[in-house]
Amino acid sequence: MIDELFDFPFYKWEQKLKNKPFLKQPFGELWENYTWGEVGTMARKLAKGLKSLNLPENSHIGLVSKNCREWIIADLAISIAGYISVPFFPTLKSNEIEKLLDFGDVDALFVGKLENWEEMKKGVKNNMPIISFPHYKNHSKVSEGKQWFDFINSFDPIMENYQPKLKDIWTIIFTSGTTGDPKGVVLTYETLFNTKRITEDGNPLKVDFSGNNHFISYMPLNHIFERVVIEHVAFRYGGTLSFVESLETFGQNLNDVQPTAFQGVPRIYSKFQEKILMKMPQKKLSLFLKIPLISTLIKKKLIGALGMSRAKALVTGAAAMPLELLDWYKSIGIYITNGYGMTENCATCTNLDPYQPLGRGSVGRPTAGVDLKISEEGEILMKGPFTLSEYYKNKEITDQTLKNGWLHTGDKGHIDNDGFLYITGRIKDMFKTSKGKYIEPGVLEAYFGNINEFSQICIVGLNCTQPLLLAVPSESAIKNKETLSKKLSNILLDVNDKLDNYKKISKIILVKDDWVPDNGMTTPTLKIKRAKIDEQFSSQYNNWEKNNKTVIWE
Repeated sequence: MIDELFDFPFYKWEQKLKNKPFLKQPFGELWENYTWGEVGTMARKLAKGLKSLNLPENSHIGLVSKNCREWIIADLAISIAGYISVPFFPTLKSNEIEKLLDFGDVDALFVGKLENWEEMKKGVKNNMPIISFPHYKNHSKVSEGKQWFDFINSFDPIMENYQPKLKDIWTIIFTSGTTGDPKGVVLTYETLFNTKRITEDGNPLKVDFSGNNHFISYMPLNHIFERVVIEHVAFRYGGTLSFVESLETFGQNLNDVQPTAFQGVPRIYSKFQEKILMKMPQKKLSLFLKIPLISTLIKKKLIGALGMSRAKALVTGAAAMPLELLDWYKSIGIYITNGYGMTENCATCTNLDPYQPLGRGSVGRPTAGVDLKISEEGEILMKGPFTLSEYYKNKEITDQTLKNGWLHTGDKGHIDNDGFLYITGRIKDMFKTSKGKYIEPGVLEAYFGNINEFSQICIVGLNCTQPLLLAVPSESAIKNKETLSKKLSNILLDVNDKLDNYKKISKIILVKDDWVPDNGMTTPTLKIKRAKIDEQFSSQYNNWEKNNKTVIWE
């Protein structure tokens, strides 16, 4: 039987790797390193400081910042002090953070590397205790509250190794809200403890258990994947954890780090591909890859240029990864593990080994300890030791989501005879055309996954006679609109030949602007918000349907 206490793995590496680099922060060409011992001392001082605020037992401590070394130290300190972390996306507006601070019963707030603090702080009450991170260049100056170094250096470190009970709440994570208002997912230390099974039973990240790991953190740290698979894998198995200075320096920072494991949503891999093809067109690349000696050199050069020269594992998730994109990466010698998980199960459900010959197009087989089944409605149901205990202060949705021990994921899919799970879309993403026919957009979008000229796609058509395809064109595609229009018209004919009449796509619309978090079209992890797409474009659907062109540029 599992011991009642959670043995925090950080304490082991704090001693074992005391003088070895742990957190690596870039400042231009300069990288500053904090050792495991330094991180431990700072976190222990910070924990003592949190306790000096005389907060109630099990207080909720908010954390809003882009990824940086202080984020990790603050999160660690919250646990060491015996409190509950409530992290937020750093892109929140004032009205959003105001609602979440209130609903989440946040008692104190860490404020860090932000671009929008002047607007965001309007949603933070004046009496909220604030601890602000050091200022980062080209980011907001946070003058409110207690300043990081002044506060930390006012206290001696807590010396004892605090160990929470397994049933204690570790964190409350507010989901990014692709289908409505964010919900507070309550996760215990027991769920966190159990996630080690994915590494110790299958090890998709190819983690080195002796501590020789190099991770890079750039996806929002308050997101479950980055939190469990990067932050806590680093805590559990040792190594270094590096950060990215800015979007502009991402490529250089990645190249400097050359991580042993890399994680990215499909959009990131698509962007990498786009950059490569802008320098070396596909026709030329394909020719080189057919010549054995040159092929080897090209692959090595591309892998190095992407910052993957020592990567033992690359993983993706959060959204559907087009098969054609996975195949393209294989063609240049990069094999990407596809996975499936969500905040509600600690990002731990299934994964597909890229070297596995079976299960093409699936998200793999269940991780050790996971059971899966499909409901009569086609919904994926999951059971395992990684699931949430509840949604914070929302019994109604908790009861709808957790039934008889099964997590109702909200995703549609099927399981083949070999046990591989295939996802076909979200239950709530389905819409009805004016003909009364239901459309599953994810199924239709899969037909367009091999079009390099598309950066993002979304099938729409609520109350239209036929579905429409909206697409964000890539940078290179915009340069030759007429040629692309002809190509897409032919592709559309080919796709529609394979579809039932009510599923045939009437038009392809190429929109002007990228779908990004800043304009509300995607979540911070770049998942498309279909409701927002409809809100933005639905007034034009009928006009587009009537247009005599097959391919329309907005």
